[in-house]
Amino acid sequence: MAFSFRGWAQPLSALGVAQPSSSTETKIPGSQHFSPLSSRSPCKKQISGGNFSNLKAYIVTKAPLLSSGAGARTRLRTLKVAAQTQSGYSGGGEAQEDFAWPSVILPFLFPALGGLLFGYDIGATSGATISLQSPDLSGTTWFNLSSVQLGLVVSGSLYGALLGSLLVYGIADFLGRRRELISAAMLYILGALMTGFAPDLGVLIIGRLLYGLGIGLAMHGAPLYIAETSPSQIRGTLISLKELFIVLGILLGYLVGSAEINAVGGWRYMYGFSAPIAALMGLGMWSLPSSPRWLLLRAVQGKGSLQEYKMKAIQAITKLRGRPAGDQISERQVEDTLTSLKSAYSNELSESSVWEVFQGPSLKAFVIGGGLVLFQQITGQPSVLYYAASILQSAGFAAAADAARVSVIIGVFKLLMTGIAVLKVDDLGRRPLLIGGVSGIALSLFLLSAYYKFLGGFPVVAVAALLLYVGCYQISFGPISWLMVSEIFPLRTRGRGISLAVLTNFGSNAIVTFAFYPLKELLGTENLFLLFAGIALVSLLFVIFFVPETKGLSLEEIETKVLK
Repeated sequence: MAFSFRGWAQPLSALGVAQPSSSTETKIPGSQHFSPLSSRSPCKKQISGGNFSNLKAYIVTKAPLLSSGAGARTRLRTLKVAAQTQSGYSGGGEAQEDFAWPSVILPFLFPALGGLLFGYDIGATSGATISLQSPDLSGTTWFNLSSVQLGLVVSGSLYGALLGSLLVYGIADFLGRRRELISAAMLYILGALMTGFAPDLGVLIIGRLLYGLGIGLAMHGAPLYIAETSPSQIRGTLISLKELFIVLGILLGYLVGSAEINAVGGWRYMYGFSAPIAALMGLGMWSLPSSPRWLLLRAVQGKGSLQEYKMKAIQAITKLRGRPAGDQISERQVEDTLTSLKSAYSNELSESSVWEVFQGPSLKAFVIGGGLVLFQQITGQPSVLYYAASILQSAGFAAAADAARVSVIIGVFKLLMTGIAVLKVDDLGRRPLLIGGVSGIALSLFLLSAYYKFLGGFPVVAVAALLLYVGCYQISFGPISWLMVSEIFPLRTRGRGISLAVLTNFGSNAIVTFAFYPLKELLGTENLFLLFAGIALVSLLFVIFFVPETKGLSLEEIETKVLK
């Protein structure tokens, strides 16, 4: 039985490999004598880079001889492990990058806190608006807010996020992922403190806008940093886990809102509670290194000494993986990424232009990523959740009388379903989860339309449709859209591309929120859900025909294989 390792086999004479003998003890040129089953096997030690090609050729040429006799599979597997141990990294996924789980926790956790704080704002605002408008509980003399004033309080962070998305478009590559997240944490802290201690409505709204600026930066920088520092085989899991943190933040906001809803000035505690979490995020990001890929991008763009940026990238990847200083695997990873970058951009300008994101592979990436985050919003996600309480009330659920408790129930369910997506995204892949989830979203919207049209006597249909919608959204559009956005853009335009995707997401969210009531009055509830169902079918076709599978591919492979 012959084995092929992607063309590794070469003539033995060219490599200086001795003809194999029948001896049980074999020698690989440039390495020690070893018995394939002994503890002295090269898989137990790191072979010098100069002899690795000899080892690869040895595996291929020796394979027929090893394939006979007892323990043959074990001996061949030992040699394959030796090759993978020496490489430590492969863009193609056949020999995946070695890593220890403890080393990837902090580089994920601190950026993910930016998502948690975004979700917390959503959950806390639902209780804060009730507290703020109460004559007895607001603790202010300006509690009697008009609809416009209340709208500014509720949507202030959304418009701040829109502004943040616009600002970061031009400065993302200059700031870098790490400094962007530190800036987001500072804006979170400032916004939370201004909001919590606001003496009047004007300061409150300014605080909401500043907090929203933090959201815009965090939702741009967090998926970038996680994607660019994660091992490729768990990248999908970690970025999807960030979505779990958003849902966890929503649930935390609901819980804090429920706990403080009867306190005088409780809205101040609800908003101010996010400040210490933001401080933890900022301190954590300060302790982490910059993204190695961003450092190498700046080197290729001619923003400093190539050797200096290369050494910084080696130090960064070494620290991120918890490896010892001078580790050869880290050096090889940096060399591979740098070679890929130089090859991709050797005939192009040193730095991408403002409009390059609308050209070539970047445009294809924007169609995919921007389309996903657009459909994420215009399939009616905010509207369906708006009806959650009334649907559960119609089914006779006692908890539906208490809006805060209903919100907690929905939040827990969202958390559980997002957990399923996290566990399966690197196993099943992106496309199966998207296709299955979006199909379920379309079905649930048709069921909700039917309920409000002619199935009003069967509330179990509405409850089932609601849970089906929430569950399918959380295993598809919820986490997968942001995962695809974070990995689909070429490194050259990744910063600007993701900022446009974030802008598309928050912009479409604002439009849907603004248009909901006019559309409801114009079409009626049943036809509004029917419209959302039609949009969901269009989004399903979009996923089937336009969205590629990126499971197991390195970011460089996505750029060279998927977008070209």
